[in-house]
Amino acid sequence: MTYSLPQLRAFVTLADERSFTRAAKRLHLSQPALTVQIRNLESSFGMKLFDRDPRGVALTSVGGELAPRLRRLLSDLDGAMSEARDIAKGRRGTIRIAALPSFSAAGLPDVVARFRTANPAIAFVIRDAIASKVVALVQSEAVDLGVTAGVELTPDVEILHEAKDRLCVVFPRRHPLASRRKITLPDLADFPLVLMDPETSVRAIVDAAFVSSGRIIRPAAEATYMMTAVGLVRAGLGITILPASSKEIDAAPDLRARPIDDARFSRTISLVKRRKRTLPPVCEEFLRELIGAMRPVDR
Repeated sequence: MTYSLPQLRAFVTLADERSFTRAAKRLHLSQPALTVQIRNLESSFGMKLFDRDPRGVALTSVGGELAPRLRRLLSDLDGAMSEARDIAKGRRGTIRIAALPSFSAAGLPDVVARFRTANPAIAFVIRDAIASKVVALVQSEAVDLGVTAGVELTPDVEILHEAKDRLCVVFPRRHPLASRRKITLPDLADFPLVLMDPETSVRAIVDAAFVSSGRIIRPAAEATYMMTAVGLVRAGLGITILPASSKEIDAAPDLRARPIDDARFSRTISLVKRRKRTLPPVCEEFLRELIGAMRPVDR
């Protein structure tokens, strides 16, 4: 059994209009062309779908059962094609992005809000994760874009943009560091340290800086989340080192944040995607906004 989409549309239209003249006009066909399409469809099915008489046409019992099913089928197909056109033009779709927690809480929300205001039909799936997890999500194509730092990228991951983010030391307002004109690595070593989890990109940078200076870190406490580290500092357990872009710093007005006068305390933020994979059109448009949000941050 072979049939074409134009034949199915001709059948449904004729079933609706019950007139070859009206159906042909609606389909922008000549009446003989419509007649040929219906005859070929009936031949393909091996049965009559319409009874003809001088007053018009009527569905046979088989045609009457077939009409509502094909009407739903064509409606679903038209809806799917319309959505596909909207997705191709960037008017509809879902943007899936994995990002470092610091970026997910700081730079990302504002750019998502602006983009949604201009494109209300666009949905977002945001996965905040440590750097290695971000890369894994991009590799598995669970997300379209990733914002990561401090990890070695594999050949199947492509860098789209990079930006620098300095690290700063966070301490209580009346802490001895508040009076220092510059804060260096030896200054940090003089006080108990509240550090991020060893699997985070921030901790990797801090560890590397201390190792290169010949010092061993013995943290007073470790935390997975930056807000937890800030809470431990407020409780008097020590000082911590966080990205300057971190919103957690601004959430604690009783603390101060100062840049560390050492080039080793900075990280490269990388915007990545899976290599040799085409981004959805809506992601391409969002990409430009995202790059603008990845500007360097300094305090």
